[in-house]
Amino acid sequence: MYLIPPVPYIDSAFDLATIALVSALLILSLLSFFLIFHLRLKCRTSHQLLHFNSLWTVRLLLVLFISLWAVNELLRIPFFRRRYPYPFLPSLSLSQQADLCRLYVVLSLGLYEPGFLVTFLFLVNVSVNKNRKYNVWGVIIVFSFCLPNLFLQLFFTFSPWQELPISAFQRRSFADVRDGYGNDAFLCVFPIVNTLAFCAFAIVYALCFVLSCWRVVSVVINKGLRVRIYALAAAVLFSLLVELLFLGISVLFSPADTLYGGAVLVVFLSVLCCAVTGEGILVIWPISEAISAGDDFCRWNSIPEGPDKQAAVEG
Repeated sequence: MYLIPPVPYIDSAFDLATIALVSALLILSLLSFFLIFHLRLKCRTSHQLLHFNSLWTVRLLLVLFISLWAVNELLRIPFFRRRYPYPFLPSLSLSQQADLCRLYVVLSLGLYEPGFLVTFLFLVNVSVNKNRKYNVWGVIIVFSFCLPNLFLQLFFTFSPWQELPISAFQRRSFADVRDGYGNDAFLCVFPIVNTLAFCAFAIVYALCFVLSCWRVVSVVINKGLRVRIYALAAAVLFSLLVELLFLGISVLFSPADTLYGGAVLVVFLSVLCCAVTGEGILVIWPISEAISAGDDFCRWNSIPEGPDKQAAVEG
């Protein structure tokens, strides 16, 4: 009788890389959460920061979407769907693993990734809008734009096959393989029809994002802000292009092949780069600048009128 369960192993280097990068992204998201709430607390003592904090709920939603997407990526890894990480819980049956794969596909392609992409678009659009009272309405707008794609993903994933003129192969969200212990397990795969639905969303989104960035750049005078918009647009568009390309390539290989694992890893890396760039440009950078500006303003007000303040101005 073993008091300690056998040490689990990671199925492949691709899974190990995914776990490491997800951990790093979650740490970055924790930093973003800290900055958002830190700025929120500072606004109570510094009214000059209220303007910078007007979109705090939307930024919070953005970081939440990215964090949930990262956690959801762990469902794709068989390591987290076996009994070994949870020795005191019963092992999952194959049908339960299949349900988790379906849930992973719907949440990844239907909610979390579209959610943070739409939030990017919203924050870019309101960046040049003087009326920034979007705390509640911003969240409602983001979710309303995510609903059509989410409903399509739910429909294609959970509708009975007999009601749709689509083969079971085109709708499969899992594949039966054998793990390193010789046991049957399911690998999560992206169904063809769900991928096509996401491609349609991505194409429409890319057009809207390009138009929004062009509108903002044509209005903004600040060179630094222009560079950020260019960097964000390049990261989002390039990441979407790579993701869609390798989602299509993954269909050509069996889920048990190494090339399939490589294609899925590239898809993950492309979305990860997009999320990290957006979180850095739209959350961490502006909040850090706002906190720094607030501290400088407080130090300026703390200097009494006289030669010292005049010297600070001249310096």
